[in-house]
Amino acid sequence: MTRKIIHIDMDAFYAAIEQRDFPELRGKPVVVGGSPTSRGVVATASYEARKYGIRSAMPSATAYRLCPHAIFMPPRFDAYKSVSIQLHHIFQQYTDIIEPLALDEAYLDVTINKKEEKSATYLAKEILVQIHSETHLTASAGISFNKFLAKLASGWQKPNGITTIAPEQAQQFVDNLPIGQFYGVGKATENKMLRLGIRNGKDLQDFGVDHLVAHFGNKMGNFFYNLSFCNDDRIVNPLRERKSIGREFTFQCDLQGEETIKTEILKIAKIVCAEMESKNLYGRTVQLKLRYADFKTITRSYSLEKPTNSEETVQEVLLFLLTRVLVNHTPIRLLGVSLCSFGEKKTKTKASDIKNITAHRNAKALREEKIDTLL
Repeated sequence: MTRKIIHIDMDAFYAAIEQRDFPELRGKPVVVGGSPTSRGVVATASYEARKYGIRSAMPSATAYRLCPHAIFMPPRFDAYKSVSIQLHHIFQQYTDIIEPLALDEAYLDVTINKKEEKSATYLAKEILVQIHSETHLTASAGISFNKFLAKLASGWQKPNGITTIAPEQAQQFVDNLPIGQFYGVGKATENKMLRLGIRNGKDLQDFGVDHLVAHFGNKMGNFFYNLSFCNDDRIVNPLRERKSIGREFTFQCDLQGEETIKTEILKIAKIVCAEMESKNLYGRTVQLKLRYADFKTITRSYSLEKPTNSEETVQEVLLFLLTRVLVNHTPIRLLGVSLCSFGEKKTKTKASDIKNITAHRNAKALREEKIDTLL
């Protein structure tokens, strides 16, 4: 049976909610994110703002230079999460096979659906109408027989658009698809492929699987080659779990002094552990991220014997890691803390965990530490 997959992607989600909730913002360039006078970045921008070249992840200061009359709004994540819950309730009326990707997008497998409707395109239209009726927001939908094509299709006619890629259309679509739009192809991979003469899906096929494996490794080489023939067997996975929980902050003024940096790390650890506890999650690997004023970024991690969400334990690990990366008199512009390698549930952290960390902290031989370095 050919699968029928819908990818729903909300249009300028955060900015659209701001414009909905504050009518005076409608029709104006709205940027949700950090202040342009800070080191913040753009989370999302309204379509009015995008006309000026403003895009997600762009420094807010750059966005301001592109559009000085843009209205900058701080994120209201509680409002966005509330709408996301509404969306999920809508999706559940059509299928139980739902894979959320973020607050504003999800895959739905409607091969067999609660409406007993044969046309996935018809279902997508119904879903978009219901989203607008209940949230007063618009979304775009992509429909196809696999996740790769459904996600591509949802972005084809934004905003408030629907695109279906039928099996008989798929190969021609992928043959002409720019290589940068392939799933898993980031900017660095795109540049590498362009240097190799791979500009689109047809070039990807012609390059051959052996050469792709030689340049990109066995897993990704085969994956890209399969995508070039529209082959994507990834299922819509409703049990998809987060792999890590973390927070990072870019400071308006560089942090200087070991005690100041420690204080900020402990604050971030408190936030992360509180979220872990609220979700009943326990992580085995604690990770610390630092970005210096010169933009050099270093990440260090330490793996405990057993998973934890204990604030005391996590803070102790972070202080230990800090001693291995902190360069005297070097200002810090960003700090990040995360926990990953989720494992078995625990009720308490053993005192031996903290003792072990303290012992490691005083050890001189780095080879004995379970530290992974990511540069």
